[in-house]
Amino acid sequence: MTTTTRQARVSDHPAIIDRVRTWWGDTHSPEQSRELSMLLPKLFLQFFSGTSLVLERDGVIDAFLIGLHSPDGRGAYIHFVGVAPGLRGQGVGRALYEEFFRRAAAAGCKDVRAITSPRNTRSIAFHRAMGFGLEPGDHEADGLPVHTDYDGPGQHRVCFHRGL
Repeated sequence: MTTTTRQARVSDHPAIIDRVRTWWGDTHSPEQSRELSMLLPKLFLQFFSGTSLVLERDGVIDAFLIGLHSPDGRGAYIHFVGVAPGLRGQGVGRALYEEFFRRAAAAGCKDVRAITSPRNTRSIAFHRAMGFGLEPGDHEADGLPVHTDYDGPGQHRVCFHRGL
């Protein structure tokens, strides 16, 4: 069995969309999974494949990280990450983040940001374990700083920041 982490390609888009709809299918309705996949339009791979990563096992995508560097080169942002359900908790996400950190630092980025829903307790715990701090918000929920309406009405987010 061969496992490889590589730069993403535009041609990965259909497989990544399929993974989002499949991997989140056990915790989300088909409509919710479809809506999640819409957070990854093809343009992310057309313009940010050079800063995004794919983990393949025997040629099959088992994990991905869609990330970008800011145009001024100072910061980086992790937009969306997916790990096959059977590989979660085995360090795959950590390895993708660490590789992204390494590449972002090599490109001159000074920090990395990410966001998640206040309800996504697994994501919050993961980001904190990866050394991300919580950015102050305009509201607090369950002891967390929350940015209300961050992604539109009712779309509240927890925002993270980590220096490189």
